[in-house]
Amino acid sequence: MELTGVEFDGPLAQRGIGVIAPFDLALERELWRWAPLEVTFHLARTPFEPLPVSLEMAQRVSDVAALQTATRELLGVEPEVVAYLCSSGSFIHGRDGEVALADAIRAAGAPDAVTSSGALAEAVTALGLQRISVITPYDAPLTDRLVAFLGELGVEVVTAQHLGLGGGIWRVNYRTVAELVCAADDPASEALFVSCTNLPTYDIIDPLERDLGKPVLTANQLTVWSCLDRLGLPMMGPGRWLGEVFGR
Repeated sequence: MELTGVEFDGPLAQRGIGVIAPFDLALERELWRWAPLEVTFHLARTPFEPLPVSLEMAQRVSDVAALQTATRELLGVEPEVVAYLCSSGSFIHGRDGEVALADAIRAAGAPDAVTSSGALAEAVTALGLQRISVITPYDAPLTDRLVAFLGELGVEVVTAQHLGLGGGIWRVNYRTVAELVCAADDPASEALFVSCTNLPTYDIIDPLERDLGKPVLTANQLTVWSCLDRLGLPMMGPGRWLGEVFGR
């Protein structure tokens, strides 16, 4: 047998993205939909915490020592960037706390670092957003922390809608998320942000952007595209306005 077919010339040169995920992440498949074929995600998880989604959980899953341990566990496969894939854990201590988390991941050996809330800050700045609406699956106190984080970025939250869930966020269906987005929309808001990397959003972004006529930003979309931008790779998946931010 002569191995002459092009299929034997592969696989594509692999580009690795390390991902530190909260222990309860259940949407790994959604991450892959955002990335081109040559990208591989290498996942590590924070330690299990028997707590409901809350301020306390957000503080626990953003423990610096745990994130640095997870970073070192990923270094053996040589990721080009390591992402902390968690909205609440990266906004819980404000903008300075988010910057400190990214610095800690780099200090543990990552070539570069991204957090979900840091990616949100990049998009808000690049799009010049001053007023947005937010949608979260959290309770009111945790949602308020997101509002405060955006305030530090100079962004006014016009409306905020939350589901008040303490767990099982990955089970929320698209219709529920879309209804919450539509309820949060306001003529004064320039964009909408759907928080939480464990909330399904992929297939509803395009129809919502088309119907509402404004950006619909989501946590997984922002995080993955911020990583791809650092790797100089093309963006994949829905998001009309974000393509202009991250260089599609």
